[in-house]
Amino acid sequence: MYALVERLYPLCRSITGDGVRATLEIVGEYVPLQVHEVPTGTRVLDWTVPQEWNIKDAYVADPAGRRVVDFAASNLHVLGYSVPVSATMPLAELREHLHTLPDRPSWVPYRTSYYLPEWGFCLAQETLDALPDGDYEVRIDSTLADGHLTYAEHVVPGRVADEVIVSCHVCHPSLANDNLAGIAVATFLARALAAETPYYTYRFLFAPGTIGAITWLARNAERIDRVKHGLVLACAGDPGPLTYKQSRRGDAEIDRVMRHVLAASARPHRVTEFTPYGYDERQFCSPGFDLGVGSLTRTPYAGYPEYHTSADDLDLVSPAAMADTLAVCREAFAVLDRNRRYVNLSPYGEPQLGRRGLYDPLGGRSDARQTQMAMLWVLSLSDGEHSLLDVAERAGLPFDAVAAAARALEGAELVKA
Repeated sequence: MYALVERLYPLCRSITGDGVRATLEIVGEYVPLQVHEVPTGTRVLDWTVPQEWNIKDAYVADPAGRRVVDFAASNLHVLGYSVPVSATMPLAELREHLHTLPDRPSWVPYRTSYYLPEWGFCLAQETLDALPDGDYEVRIDSTLADGHLTYAEHVVPGRVADEVIVSCHVCHPSLANDNLAGIAVATFLARALAAETPYYTYRFLFAPGTIGAITWLARNAERIDRVKHGLVLACAGDPGPLTYKQSRRGDAEIDRVMRHVLAASARPHRVTEFTPYGYDERQFCSPGFDLGVGSLTRTPYAGYPEYHTSADDLDLVSPAAMADTLAVCREAFAVLDRNRRYVNLSPYGEPQLGRRGLYDPLGGRSDARQTQMAMLWVLSLSDGEHSLLDVAERAGLPFDAVAAAARALEGAELVKA
């Protein structure tokens, strides 16, 4: 995963353009992708697909001709979606188009202007402070023209057509945690699920933030009812503890599963309430769709000082943190895949488990094994109304023990899903 982040890090991405295509081409080496191109001007819900932005070069040269701000050094140096400009102007005029972080004087901020024609540069405050008066050459070799919005899907077929959506955004430039780590975790999660035979069908979305999710929803409105659960992955590689942000519903099955898995794992973590600000969970959870989609991060957006700055670099993310995020996703989906409701086929009194080889023949012991207690709880709550997660939570038993008990009882034809 870290090697994938390293490969993607130099690319200049935005909500449209060749940087997104190059990113998806690399991801496509790891998992097969279906790439979609949506033309400029396409109406998508209340939005319209914008013009496509691409950039070749950009710089600010001082009075001596030295490039003091250079896109070639970092793609964060240019305001995202800057219109083309070629001019010479005094420093006082140029300052109106310069963005810095005075409280972090050595860092370069990440700024964009997607829907308002503008141009600008981002630089370290200490660089700005050192600029002498005089005339500066300003050049942004960019294009804004009719083109396409690009996104991609990877589908892992399941035993049923009901779907779990896993979404990550592919619009940020050289920001390692937000969101290259999310792309890497999603990619390797897809590979892990493809090596199994999951119950649900898993649909992975690699799309630009906001407009990408809105475009996908607009183009898939007729099949939204297949989406039963979802998870948005972002900020997946920093050293902070895991944070799960619940869906708008707050009681969606994915919310309960994530709460259970995180608590049972004894990992440091936080569970937060839904807010209509953040990543694309807010699109999937909008009232008209109201999907059960939560968001998993380590440190949430804007919650770490390096967020949206040049300090969100390869040193901020680690293989260990991404591996931990991936492990939690796999644990959660393993619970989700097995969390079904059962019906007791022998509901009148307790069935005789011993003659079916399901119970310790030595009776009267007070140290009943966990597996036996799990079977009794599954039988007790298999009324078609309680899920296996309900059983695990009420009985205070590990979900794996409850799921194993259900399988054993189903094999003995005592319960059915």
